[in-house]
Amino acid sequence: EPSPDFVSTWEGDSISITCPMKNSESEQGTYLRTSVQKTNVVYLSRQNTSFVLPALADRIYFANEGKKLRVTFENVLENDSNIYLCTNIIKESHYIMLDGKRTVVVVRAKENGVVEQSPLSLSVQQGESISINCSLKSPHEEEGIFLLKTHMKPERVLYVSRQNASTISTTFANRLEYSKQEKTLVIILHNLQKNDSDVYLCVGVLQNTIALALNGSGTMVLVKEVEQTGCSHSSWIFCGLTIAVVMLFSALICSVLHRVNIKKYFQKRKPNAVYEDMSYSSRRNTLVRANTYSSN
Repeated sequence: EPSPDFVSTWEGDSISITCPMKNSESEQGTYLRTSVQKTNVVYLSRQNTSFVLPALADRIYFANEGKKLRVTFENVLENDSNIYLCTNIIKESHYIMLDGKRTVVVVRAKENGVVEQSPLSLSVQQGESISINCSLKSPHEEEGIFLLKTHMKPERVLYVSRQNASTISTTFANRLEYSKQEKTLVIILHNLQKNDSDVYLCVGVLQNTIALALNGSGTMVLVKEVEQTGCSHSSWIFCGLTIAVVMLFSALICSVLHRVNIKKYFQKRKPNAVYEDMSYSSRRNTLVRANTYSSN
């Protein structure tokens, strides 16, 4: 199982890094080295002779597991934060060093380091954007700055070198922009989704230092789902049909009520007309008879 590109842990924990080995006749041995300041941490030869960095001898263990070299760090310290590089030594006409897997290891201490990062936390809804500020407070010149996701799905989100060359993860392709001025980096993440919820950590790579520079707190980002208050995009057809049915039903009710009202109107008016005619006819007949009797 290959090592991940990025490992985040707290002081006192343990981590493992795995380096592949070819086990061929031309392979002479495998190194695990640090990249920030090039130091050989572990070396295992094809003949199983080995070397371990004395400063780590009481906290580091390794094993030859067939086609891989597994190196385990115990009780890690903040100074163990580094970029670790697997290197194979190949002998053909001459010795060749083939660099392979790189693993960024971040060991977080409870005390803040030389990186100032803000804000400490952010809570947004899906589709919104956030801004994270990273500033290196160190007399050393910087080689570059990482932005890393450290918990749910650890990964390297962004790396910006001193020359302003950048590498952006595919997860945030077309969703990330940044601006850099001296040792300050401002990162804007757009169109955030629920899966983007995590702790984002700024990590500095400094010249003439033995470890990475970081701040233990990072920025905790929580992305909340948008509450559905109407028809969603995926159900717009269903919503449209529902609205049409409601409108047709309303029109039918209005039509029925309109007809009932007209019928009631005519039922009230017809008796009145007949009553008036009959009353007038009765009075007329009475008057005619009276005149007849009076003439006799």
